[in-house]
Amino acid sequence: MAVWSKTSLSEITENFGRLDAEFFRPEYLANDHLLERIPNTSLRLIAKKIDVGHVGSMVKHYSKDSKDGVLLLQTQNVKEFFLDLSHSVTITSEFHAKLKKSQVQAGNILIARSGSFGSASIYLEDKVINSADIIIVDVNEESEINSFFLVAFMNSVYGSTQLVRFASGGVQGHVNLKILEHFKIPKLDIRAQEEVADSVKTAYLTLKSSEVAYKKAQQLLESEMGLDKLRFDKAVGYTAQFSELEMSRRADPEYFNPVAANIVAQITEFEHIKLGSCFSVGNGFPWHSKKFLNNNSGEPVVRIRNTRPNHIDIDELTSIDPYYAQKIGFPKANKGEIVVGMDGIKYFYASLLQGDCYVNQRVAHLKQLSNAKISSEYVAFIINSCVGQAQLLRDMTIATTVGHITNRNIAKLVIPYVSDDFHDNITLLIRDSIDKKQESKQLLNQAKSRVEQLIEKAVQE
Repeated sequence: MAVWSKTSLSEITENFGRLDAEFFRPEYLANDHLLERIPNTSLRLIAKKIDVGHVGSMVKHYSKDSKDGVLLLQTQNVKEFFLDLSHSVTITSEFHAKLKKSQVQAGNILIARSGSFGSASIYLEDKVINSADIIIVDVNEESEINSFFLVAFMNSVYGSTQLVRFASGGVQGHVNLKILEHFKIPKLDIRAQEEVADSVKTAYLTLKSSEVAYKKAQQLLESEMGLDKLRFDKAVGYTAQFSELEMSRRADPEYFNPVAANIVAQITEFEHIKLGSCFSVGNGFPWHSKKFLNNNSGEPVVRIRNTRPNHIDIDELTSIDPYYAQKIGFPKANKGEIVVGMDGIKYFYASLLQGDCYVNQRVAHLKQLSNAKISSEYVAFIINSCVGQAQLLRDMTIATTVGHITNRNIAKLVIPYVSDDFHDNITLLIRDSIDKKQESKQLLNQAKSRVEQLIEKAVQE
């Protein structure tokens, strides 16, 4: 069914000369007209700075030692409300000092300039960092708009619609800074803004508590097993016996890297088990790519790109045609079970499912056996730790530039147990971390909903 939208020449002139039909979609125009019905201001009137981070190649300036480098934000780090730094790089301090306009400071609002639009983050750490191809907004503290309220508005339906609308440039679009200056912001009562801001601040503190719980689990693992005392010198070369080659059926040097061997030797001094004795390891189904939907109206499916350390919220997954899925008859994975990405080069992450969903090919599906003495939380944590990753990276085979692991590699993972108390403490910390992350997400959803309610109420008055 065709959808028509009429606009005048004067509107085209007023709207930055955009002639493409996409810019004048009916829902965009309706959103714009709704915001015009209430007191509003523009981003350029409340911001001290609207600029973009460094555009261009920076690879040669990456820091070899991530501990000594300066964190560099990239498009994939910008998520709703807060940054995701699980995949991040660093640049040299010398290059950071040269990129003055790209530097990000506490309180700045960040918007991805290209790639994925419609989300904004607020940076709340003390350390000054840098950015690449990210729009930096520095809100004037004396303005009538609260920064925390602004980031909530940007992520609400009325804000994200504008951000998506402002994107231009074909397949790989980008947000034009000149257009972004005209981003409309509702001028709501300061108390209402502070109410929304308080939800965002509480969500951030709750998220930090989640990270603290996870770090406690990591520290407990490393200290209890002496992993924090292990030192690995870069060897020029290393040897292996022919019997090891014959048993492993591998002759590549990566497999015999002493790092993994030393870690396994360290953990086998404690009580340990093979993962396959407590969990079955299966595979997902090769779902037809044409059956995936552009929205979340179908059945959720875990794909490799969704596997991240910790857990997966199924409402964030892409979905597949439910009639097609029902016809295939492949069983779903259940809440509390584990999925592991089987293609990668640096990591093979494990994720705990927070709901029932289908699993795609090249994603392993781990189900707890009835006689298992270890929890799903504990297993996922160990797989994501240096203990699990060292073993999987040793076992992977490489085709072109991508590494692959198999069900067998996962099933034979050595899982340290140490003691009942150790296992139970790790399990509780991981569960606490997940619960706090979920609580933070709920608070942010409440903040967005409250913004939308306040706007709709203002329109009716």
